[in-house]
Amino acid sequence: MLGALIRSLRPRQWLKNGFVFAALVFDGQLAQPGPFLRTLAGFFVFCLASSSVYLINDLADLQEDRLHPVKKSRPLPSGALPVSVARVAAALLVLVSLSAAVALSTAFAAIVAAYIVSNLLYSWRLKHVPILDVFIVTAGFVLRVAAGTTLIVVERFSPWLYVCMTLLALFLALGKRRAELKLLANSAGQHRRVLDGYTIPLLDQLLVIVSSSTIMAYSLYTFSADNLPANHLMMLTIPFVIYGIFRYVWLAQVQDAGGAPEDLLLTDRPLLAAFLLWGVSATAILYLGT
Repeated sequence: MLGALIRSLRPRQWLKNGFVFAALVFDGQLAQPGPFLRTLAGFFVFCLASSSVYLINDLADLQEDRLHPVKKSRPLPSGALPVSVARVAAALLVLVSLSAAVALSTAFAAIVAAYIVSNLLYSWRLKHVPILDVFIVTAGFVLRVAAGTTLIVVERFSPWLYVCMTLLALFLALGKRRAELKLLANSAGQHRRVLDGYTIPLLDQLLVIVSSSTIMAYSLYTFSADNLPANHLMMLTIPFVIYGIFRYVWLAQVQDAGGAPEDLLLTDRPLLAAFLLWGVSATAILYLGT
């Protein structure tokens, strides 16, 4: 049962909470022990909060997941994790994450609370509303970035990063919806009601719009943000972003992947290489560029 509970907490998806570090890295404070430790603590708090959300969402989707070709093997739908244990664990995680967030800062606690509440609304109703459902998912990523700014004294963090994060999260959420629709085909609406409001052509068109906007927004950020080196070296990272987006679109439309972006990042070597090269080059430019 313990193993089933741990799997239901989805530790592999804790990678998403790394966006809490965005303010620390892009404000040039990565090497400072105090801000780093506070941000690291915030990361773990968000891991607890996000795991509570995963449990709550699994409880809300229990009947549909039992009919899903992939999700039926998850601990809750398969019966490996009792519903009562999942409920208690979700409640404890909410309590512990909010208490720990308050200990870090009231502003950070407010963002964690907003993240949990928005996901409760998502599980209860909003996940059934086309377009709005992907915006709620996107809001979770933007809240992670905003949370990082409350843990340190921000001096040079650019608002352009909020724009880039919003567009990137929308891009990934739309790709995930496309993968679900492709996998479930004609029975999609039986497993996830909101999929009745989407079509593959619509999602492909939205992906084109959002991917183009993401590349444009990131490109504008690299040569217009005040926190970047004046020599515009950050523009050298643009090709990694373009390749990563193109690779994900290829995986989604040619390989019918994209249902779990965090898994793709860890398993698709070209995509992982693009991400690592972007991360190393961007960090080097921020901290060593003149």
